[in-house]
Amino acid sequence: MNLKYELPKKLLEFMKLEADEEIRYCAPYDLSTDGNYIKDSYVAVTNKRIVVFFKSQIIHNISLFDCQDILCEKLVDNGVLSVIIGGQPYLLARFSMRHVARFAYIARGAKLLASGQNKMVVSLEQERICEKCGRAIPGTRECPHCDGRRATLKKFWQLCSPYKFNLLFISVLMVATSAFNLVIPYVLKEFIDRVLYPRAGGFYEVLIFISVILSLTILLITFNIAKNWWCASLGAKISMDLRAKLYHKIQQLSLSFINSRKPGDLMNRVVGDTSNIRRFIEQAMGSMLTILITMIGALALMLRSNAILTLISVVFLPVVIVLSRMWRKHIRRLFRNQRFHSDRVNSLLQDVISGMRVVKLYGREEDEIEKFDHLNERFASIQKRNEVFWAKFYPILTFIMGLGLYFVTYFGGLDVLKGNMTPGGLTQFVSYAGMLYGPLGWMTHLPRMIMQLVTGLERIYDVLDEEPEIADLPDAIDHEIKGDITFKNVSFGYKAYEPVLENINLEVKKGEMIGLVGPSGAGKSTMINLIMRLYDVDEGQLLIDGIDIRNIKTSSLHSQIGVVLQETFLFSGTILNNLRFAKPDATLEEIIMAAKMANAHDFICKLPDGYNTYIGEKGNRLSGGERQRLAIARAILVNPRLLILDEATSSLDTESEYLIQEALKRLTKGRTTFAIAHRLSTLRNANRLIVIDNHTIIESGTHDELMRQKGLYYKLVNAQLQMAALQEANAGHTHGRRGGPGGPPPPPR
Repeated sequence: MNLKYELPKKLLEFMKLEADEEIRYCAPYDLSTDGNYIKDSYVAVTNKRIVVFFKSQIIHNISLFDCQDILCEKLVDNGVLSVIIGGQPYLLARFSMRHVARFAYIARGAKLLASGQNKMVVSLEQERICEKCGRAIPGTRECPHCDGRRATLKKFWQLCSPYKFNLLFISVLMVATSAFNLVIPYVLKEFIDRVLYPRAGGFYEVLIFISVILSLTILLITFNIAKNWWCASLGAKISMDLRAKLYHKIQQLSLSFINSRKPGDLMNRVVGDTSNIRRFIEQAMGSMLTILITMIGALALMLRSNAILTLISVVFLPVVIVLSRMWRKHIRRLFRNQRFHSDRVNSLLQDVISGMRVVKLYGREEDEIEKFDHLNERFASIQKRNEVFWAKFYPILTFIMGLGLYFVTYFGGLDVLKGNMTPGGLTQFVSYAGMLYGPLGWMTHLPRMIMQLVTGLERIYDVLDEEPEIADLPDAIDHEIKGDITFKNVSFGYKAYEPVLENINLEVKKGEMIGLVGPSGAGKSTMINLIMRLYDVDEGQLLIDGIDIRNIKTSSLHSQIGVVLQETFLFSGTILNNLRFAKPDATLEEIIMAAKMANAHDFICKLPDGYNTYIGEKGNRLSGGERQRLAIARAILVNPRLLILDEATSSLDTESEYLIQEALKRLTKGRTTFAIAHRLSTLRNANRLIVIDNHTIIESGTHDELMRQKGLYYKLVNAQLQMAALQEANAGHTHGRRGGPGGPPPPPR
């Protein structure tokens, strides 16, 4: 993402830069204030001012140091850049959505300059540009435009290098297969010229010929079977290794990467693309060396037999080569497009199957069927177009190559009639020409197989080459957490140009329970995500016991954190396995104790198989409250140093909630706890309440202190009390209509 476009020389002259002034940011904008598209309009930010050009004229020239704030705001289908001077907002530029991210970075950078910080903001989404071709490199280490083929071959060799013995053995089998292919036509020539044509042999000579041909054929078939078996074995092993590498890599990658990809896309790479590579090894690589040796041998023997006929037979090869190269890029685009739409179909299928309960609840089956049919038809249309193209392209190439064989048969036949060539020699020559053209026909399919290989490798290495954003530093340590947490001027945004938290300062002592309060989207869950180091801060420091969290090994950190999230997730399996997920070596006694503390033991014992009950995918055989209690038991089991509760009691009934609150009171004793709850009454026992709004902490204190301040927390509590009173009034009104005076009697119990 370019944050510093080259300003036209004419506009640069208009700016009249001072000696100590330089342009830090520059970008075009494409909408006028009334929303019409425009050209040749720029915003330039120097270390002293903001200059706005509208169609080559300066319309704003504002000193940075007069700006109280510099804002980039997203509106409906467009965005605006504005400044606040003397408490009044001033619109500087309007732009389409494609420029919103760019101007958000620029606004943030200009704000830093205005505050006296000489710090450049760099786009985290900034594209790496290839020095050779100037095009963007899309998430891979090497440019696919310039070094695509070389890089792909290098990666493919790296995949095969652990299996050098297998490759060597397969190569020997290929050479042997080629040798037998070349020997058979020679035996046929000798038989025709010495036995059949002069009629000089009898039954014995025919029997010898049949025996030799049969033996060679059996050996050829045997070597082919062995070669195919070894290729299939090698393909299965390499695809297995790739699947394992991809799965391991996905486990290591940061949540930001996982969230940016659809599940169907990642599943396609792990399963579909690795299968394409396996098929290439089985079907193509196993035959390539055999075909190459056979072609070279056949060509050499053809030249030795008759050079003129050989030249006639290969005269059409350049045409085939030129056509193949002309259409190579088009074929590559076809397969990339096909894989893209395959990802879309798989992603939709995965989403709908996972959310089938919601689909049925809202009666949207027909809508989802229509949506799937649309994507499926689009995918089928692309598949059909690709196959139709190949069905036309391949026969044309085959026909052009076959023309040479017709000419060889014609001119070779004339030579036989003139006595310049024996019938056996012509038969041998035509057989070798067939060996030349047969493999060439197979090789017309090779570009398709290679494109599938290249596309699969690009998509696989797009994941494997990705560097995790959350990674242990070389000197990261194992640290036994005591529980002191410090936020020092912390700022963070899931998109760097859209901060969710800004300038957060907070000190939490060991054993404190901190309640996080605020409107939805204020940043409460983001704070606990930073504490769990699912993301790293953009600015500032997050310290645990005085140590920067980035200097603590993630495995050490996560092993000492207990988490109960708002969205409870249970794995397909038994209750016992789900609880042991937090602590694989936990004894049955420890598990039962944790379940009792979470008020889960009683309902588990009532299930048909107790702790060995299968709970289905995502625990769908349990109620929401039961799933939540299992999640709490799972957190209790690890005996955490830090405890994270994100709406831990949201799915519980009143009785269970009371019991869980008692259990959590025991659990939080002596442990640093961060709790988020929309029902503010559940946070009364917190040592401190932290109120977050507008990306920062606006209030801090106990429940009583915040109620006396009558700020945002006071308003939230009153709003909930009013809502509760309204619900009680509605419930009483309903009861009165059913069983009160003048109403029908209540139903019998």
